[in-house]
Amino acid sequence: MEQPGPWGRKALTQSHLDPVLGAALETAAGAHGARVALARRPGRHPDAGPAPRRIWIASTRPAESWLLGGWVEDVAELGALAWRGIESGDRELVRASLPVMRPETEPLLLVCTNGRRDVCCANFGRPLAGTLRDRFPGRVWETTHTGGHRFAPTAVLLPHGVAYGRLDADAATLLVEKARLGRQLTVGYRGRSTFPRPAQAAEAAVRRAVDIDSLDDLDVTTIQTTEPGEAGVTSWRVVVTHRDGRRWRVDITARPLDPPRPESCGAAAVRPLAYLADAPVLQEQRA
Repeated sequence: MEQPGPWGRKALTQSHLDPVLGAALETAAGAHGARVALARRPGRHPDAGPAPRRIWIASTRPAESWLLGGWVEDVAELGALAWRGIESGDRELVRASLPVMRPETEPLLLVCTNGRRDVCCANFGRPLAGTLRDRFPGRVWETTHTGGHRFAPTAVLLPHGVAYGRLDADAATLLVEKARLGRQLTVGYRGRSTFPRPAQAAEAAVRRAVDIDSLDDLDVTTIQTTEPGEAGVTSWRVVVTHRDGRRWRVDITARPLDPPRPESCGAAAVRPLAYLADAPVLQEQRA
C-alpha cells in the first residue's frame, strides 16, 4: 500500500497511516497467512495529506500467482477486502470485494529502504531503487520490510514472491527483465516467500543443482521435521516437485553460524541460523 512520508520501525503503526487502520490490517493479514507492506516512490518522500493511493495485492503460489493493482480514494476502503480470497488464491473473490483492483501483468519490484528498521536498507536500498526508477517506470517501489537485513540491498519480486539479497543495479535489471519472460535470476536468490524457511532452502537447492530458472516449475509438497539432533540443531526432510513429474528429496539442517555476526547494521553480534541443504536426491518420476 502506498504511504508517502517517513516510516518508523513498525511502519504500519509508525507512519502517517492511521495507526488503528495499520494495526487492523496487520492483524487481518496475519490471520490469513499474508503480509502487508507500505510502499513509496523512489526519491524524496514529502509528507502528503489524504489522496488516492496505489494498492497491490499478490498471490505468490507456484503456477497460480497473480497480481492486482489499483487506486483507492481512501485507504479505509481496505476494510472491505476479502482476506480469505488472498489466503485461498481466489483472485475473483478479492476483486469482488475491492472492484477498483485490476489484473497486472508487469512484474513489480519492491526494494527495502526502511532505515528505521535497519540503516543498511536505507544506505544500500535507496540508491538501488533510485537507479532502477527510470529503467522501469512505475514498477520499482521502496518498501518497508522484506527480511534478511544483513543481505541488503534486499528486494521482493511480485507476483511470484521471490526474494533477493545483495543486489546491484545490473542484477536487479536482469531480474526484472527475466521475470517478464517467466524466468528468474539465480544470483542473489534467497527463496520464495510462499514457503517456510526450510522449504525455501530446499527449493533453492534444487534450482542450483538442476539449473532450473522457470519461475513456476517448482513447488514444495512435503515438509517433515526429522528426529531431534544435537543441541541447537533442527532438521527437516523436504520434497520438491517439478511440474513435469520429477521429485527431489532435500534434507535441511538449521545451524547457528560461527563466528557471531550482526544481523542488522549496528546490532550486536549473534549466531544467526543458517538453513543448510544437502544435495537433492532425485526420487521416482511420477507419470
